[in-house]
Order: sequence, then structure tokens, then C-alpha cells
Amino acid sequence: MQTGTAAMRDSHPTTTATTQLKDIEKTLPLRVLSKADWEQWTTKGYVIVRQAVPLANVERLVDLLWAFDEKDPADPSTWYAPQRREHKMKELNNTGMLEIYNHQYLWDNRQERRIYDVFVDIWDREDLWVTIDRANLNPPKKIKGNPNGFIHWDVDTSIRPLPIGVQAVLSLQKQDSETGGFQCVPYLFEHFEEWVKTQPEDRDPMHPDMTGQSVVNIDLEPGDLMVFNSLLAHGVRPNHSDTRVRMAQYISMHPAEWDNEAERQERIRLWRERDHPRRDAFPGDPRQWEKHNATTAKLSPLGEKLLGLTRW
Repeated sequence: MQTGTAAMRDSHPTTTATTQLKDIEKTLPLRVLSKADWEQWTTKGYVIVRQAVPLANVERLVDLLWAFDEKDPADPSTWYAPQRREHKMKELNNTGMLEIYNHQYLWDNRQERRIYDVFVDIWDREDLWVTIDRANLNPPKKIKGNPNGFIHWDVDTSIRPLPIGVQAVLSLQKQDSETGGFQCVPYLFEHFEEWVKTQPEDRDPMHPDMTGQSVVNIDLEPGDLMVFNSLLAHGVRPNHSDTRVRMAQYISMHPAEWDNEAERQERIRLWRERDHPRRDAFPGDPRQWEKHNATTAKLSPLGEKLLGLTRW
């Protein structure tokens, strides 16, 4: 499970927000998050929403992803086919990224009311656009290497003011100590400014010095949504199970930018033509599977607003 498509470095930047997410003073009532959830979100930098989508949504998407990737869930010998296209962002190579972006089943989860309401809670506003992102299928590692995985930031933490963004992972299979997955360092989020003062001026702004730091491993069930602040140092533990895959869909939302007509039209084109975003992190599918095997997704009234087809 690569987190948030590695990707804040190459995904849509948040340009209309000026208040750090942890500093937002709520004006709207919480819809999904509890007060305790909100407290954790603002102090630890992450929150887990259990059963964010119906299990039926998860099951049909799992079946779709196996078919899309031309792999047999019952035959592990099919799980290790070479990736179809090289990633310009080298760290994404061989991480199980699936270049599928606009299928109906992906959109069904994006326009699920409970998913939307989570991000309304996070941003304290209703006028949001959903990211057009992909999925992941991560089989067990053949070579049992470093069991601890890695920790990094997806944003440059030397920038001031600090970047603003939120990322999220919808788990499609059980994620636990065997299958690995999301891990993070909440202490660094909670005490970032104090910690930075203890670091050398030439510190790596993308990879923290982990001396003395504790890593929190996150367990997820199918249908759980893991939401995290882009300033949370995080990473992935390898899948060291014997026969279990890890699967996920990446979903996030950010303030809508209706007046950015070029961006709005490009989003609509991607949806209508079943195409991939033209950014380095997204190489696309050389088979153009979606164009040949899917139709343009049907959007609900909420989905039309989340895409930018209709205005909030």
C-alpha cells in the first residue's frame, strides 16, 4: 500500500486553503468523526473511519482489480507479472500500483455519502472536489527483506508556510502485522516545530531522522478509511505474509476550484474519456483497459459536484 500515491509531490496541490488542517476551528457540526476522532486528527495527524463504505462496494472492487491486473486470486504464480510501464517516480516501481482511475466502482466509493462527509469534517466546508486517483494490489514479498519498511513525508517540510493537504487510503483487504501496510510517527506530527529545532539546518526535509522515534502500525479491515495529514511522517511496512495480498483504493478531497477552468475541464475529460492524469506519478495503462472494458461512470448529483461537472 503506497500511501496517497506517493504523491503529494505530484498530485493536485491545495491552492485555496490557508489554514493548517490541525488549526481549523470547527463551524460545521461533525458528521462522521466523533469529538475524540477530531481530537486525534488534530493532535496525532491521522484518524481511522471504520466501515466507511458498504462491504458490497469492497467486494466488487476487489474482483474488478484482480481482473484488471490479469491475475488470479487463487493462483499466486500469477501475482508477480512485471509491471506494464516504468514509473518516472522511481520509488513507485514495483509497489503494486494499478493504473485504473475512472471505473464505476472507483467512483461509487468516491461519491459515497459517508466518504464525502468525512472530508467535510476534515476541511470544515462542503464545496470539495475528489482526487482522481488509482488503486493498489500488493502481493507478499518473494524476498523477505527489511521488515520495518520506510518512513517519509510526501511534502517538503522545509517549505514555509508548511504545505496543506490530506491523503486517505480505503482498505480493501485486511491489513495487519503479517500483510504490513500503513505506519506513521504521530510524535513528529504533534511536536514537529520543537523537533525541527533539534535538527541540523541541512536535514533531509523528506525523510526524518528516526533516532529515538516510535512507529505506530495501523491495522485496517476491508472498508476502513485511513485519513492522514500530509505533514504526518508515514510509510509502508512490506507484505511478509505467505499467501495474502494487500489491496487499497486511494481517495482524497480538497477545496473545489471552480474558477480554475483548465483544471476543471481536464478533470471532466479524464472522467469522460476514462484516461489517467498527466502527471509524473501516473504513467497510465499501456493497454488502455478502461477505454476498452468500461463505460463512462454514472455520477450521482453529489458525484457531479465532486468532479466539477456542476457547481456547489
